[in-house]
Amino acid sequence: MKNIYSVLLGPCLTEKAALIQEQAEQVVFRVHTKANKIEVKKAVETMFNVKVKDVKTAKIHGKKKRVGKTVGFTSDWKKAYVTLSEGKINFADEL
Repeated sequence: MKNIYSVLLGPCLTEKAALIQEQAEQVVFRVHTKANKIEVKKAVETMFNVKVKDVKTAKIHGKKKRVGKTVGFTSDWKKAYVTLSEGKINFADEL
């Protein structure tokens, strides 16, 4: 990916993500499906002025959905668990 601003799509604001942020000092982001760990690390460090220690990614497969007789799937997406060594990101203050 050429543009680092297209790597991060947004924060993943779920109860599990909030629990991970409090206990393990990790932040969960929704990222582009073709982004790798190095690109995610550079994007987070540039956008939030923090130091990243580790990045773990997970691909989430789309769920099967049905509307009437029509059956389809939601889109696949990717999320990244970012461990911070210096600094802190708090999405509740920015909302």
